[in-house]
Amino acid sequence: MCGIVGGIAERNVWPLLIEGLKRLEYRGYDSAGLAVMARSGQIDRYRAVGKVAALEARVSAEPPSGGLGIAHTRWATHGAPAERNAHPHMSSGRVAVVHNGIIENHAALRQAQRQAGFSFESDTDTEVIAHEIERRLREGLDLFDAVRATVSVLEGAYAIAVLSADAPGRLIAARRGSPLVVGLGIGENFIASDVAALLPVTQRFLFLEEGDLIEVQRDSVRVVDVNGLPAPREETLSSLSAAATEKGHYRHFMLKEIHEQPQAVADTLQGRITHDRVLVESFGPEAMDVFSRVRRIQIVACGTSYHAGLVARYWFEDILGLPCHAEVASEFHYRNPVISPDTLLVLISQSGETADTLAALRQARARQPGLATLAICNAPESSLVRETGLTLMTHAGPEISVASTKAFSTQLVALGLLLTALGKVQGRLDEAQEARIVGGLQKVPSRLVDALAHDEAIRQLAEQLVDKQHALFLGRGLMYPIALEGALKLKEISYIHAEGYPAGELKHGPLALIDETMPVIAIAPQNDLLEKLKSNLAEVRARGGRLFVFADEASGIEDAEGLHVLPVTSNVGRISAPIIFNVPLQLLAYHVAVLKGTDVDQPRNLAKSVTVE
Repeated sequence: MCGIVGGIAERNVWPLLIEGLKRLEYRGYDSAGLAVMARSGQIDRYRAVGKVAALEARVSAEPPSGGLGIAHTRWATHGAPAERNAHPHMSSGRVAVVHNGIIENHAALRQAQRQAGFSFESDTDTEVIAHEIERRLREGLDLFDAVRATVSVLEGAYAIAVLSADAPGRLIAARRGSPLVVGLGIGENFIASDVAALLPVTQRFLFLEEGDLIEVQRDSVRVVDVNGLPAPREETLSSLSAAATEKGHYRHFMLKEIHEQPQAVADTLQGRITHDRVLVESFGPEAMDVFSRVRRIQIVACGTSYHAGLVARYWFEDILGLPCHAEVASEFHYRNPVISPDTLLVLISQSGETADTLAALRQARARQPGLATLAICNAPESSLVRETGLTLMTHAGPEISVASTKAFSTQLVALGLLLTALGKVQGRLDEAQEARIVGGLQKVPSRLVDALAHDEAIRQLAEQLVDKQHALFLGRGLMYPIALEGALKLKEISYIHAEGYPAGELKHGPLALIDETMPVIAIAPQNDLLEKLKSNLAEVRARGGRLFVFADEASGIEDAEGLHVLPVTSNVGRISAPIIFNVPLQLLAYHVAVLKGTDVDQPRNLAKSVTVE
């Protein structure tokens, strides 16, 4: 959600800012802008609605010359998508600011600033930041202290970057609640919302903590913490490369990431299992002790990560007999949850910066000091990882498409490892059961390859859905969360209204929707609920519904009038089945979206990382 890039260098900085913005496009945005400190000392600002390419065309027509600049992609919150609301925002031509997050007390600040003589050009909450810094400069503070005084009165979440005509060799930035990293170069330094933006210029990074305020110059970076004390942050060498964030020969990032799932799963398993055993220590040095004391699981997540948690709920209760509850973070955070001290709070997030998930973590720890917490995350330097006691990193690599695919598969694998580790430590699984689960997980990459081989057949099936307005996804047991995830993918990128439903609930409402215009997509693994699912499918057919069934080869379900069956796998168990059956649903959503001509990687109104409530 939104993206910041900034830099100070000897060379002309605007092409680097544009390249950084392009690498942040996956986060979602509706407008873009940049400001450069010109050699003359004035601030040149450029803004455009739409894609970064529109901004690039505008800047290229009259390119600025300067080595200090900031840039931004905006996802509208306060104020409609419009050039006047695009960042950077300025005050008196003296201060330029870019901002991610939401300033909750912007109305009070705006009123006070109007009374002080400031006028407003935008509808945003961000413009008050620029005016507040300008007000502090007028009081005689230097830029660093003016920004520090400003952030002290801001309420809400923010990552900001500031430049001023008064300080032509300095870039000031701060974060609270929104991510920000520093990229270290030779005679040049950068800031960004995400490592991916800076990979073309450096692989050396500083990851900022909550409340950090920084001053960036060409040859130095100064960091102070929330208390104003010097706080040098450890330098980290990123293992990512610029090529990892490029499409290669694929048409879209989403398709590339779907096909990267076998390797991503293999990478997530690597180093966590050996000789048919799970290495409990891979969750952290205290994992053995923590796991031995756990008597219930509380999973908190958002969106696709929440669906992974719903799958795990079945696993923990069915296989281990451990009580487990999964909840959407935004609901958990606000409903006054009761958390017992023997609970393991599991937080799942691809980015590790999801605002609601972080808020849920902080609230739970405040209510239950000493609570055991575990993060399942794809971003090792994220706030979530830093703030939890135990972690298990998914090794999905960069996921650029807004619609999550390989992150989901690796989250399920990570949860499978957690299930096995807990069962092992507590004696709820014997060695034979552990070996069976580990053996199944080890087969997942090759089974994913087999599932991907059905791509062309799924593309042909997608042609029958492209003109539909609605779709219903059905699953039972472990496949119900996969039905929810399949429906989410279709609605996200094709804009077709889709619902996931437990197949056994058809008679309690959804059956009223069934007719020849309502496609019904069902998931049919070979398990103890298959016969009941077949009865549900018969109910749909009897009412003229068109069925598309992704089935186990041994399911016994065959093509018939109004019934299209695609066997996608065979002989998969409770752990691997949700991972494997999800892939055809990802491909179905992808091909429908391509046929409809939507923006697959950056669907309208959506952002990759939701860093504000």
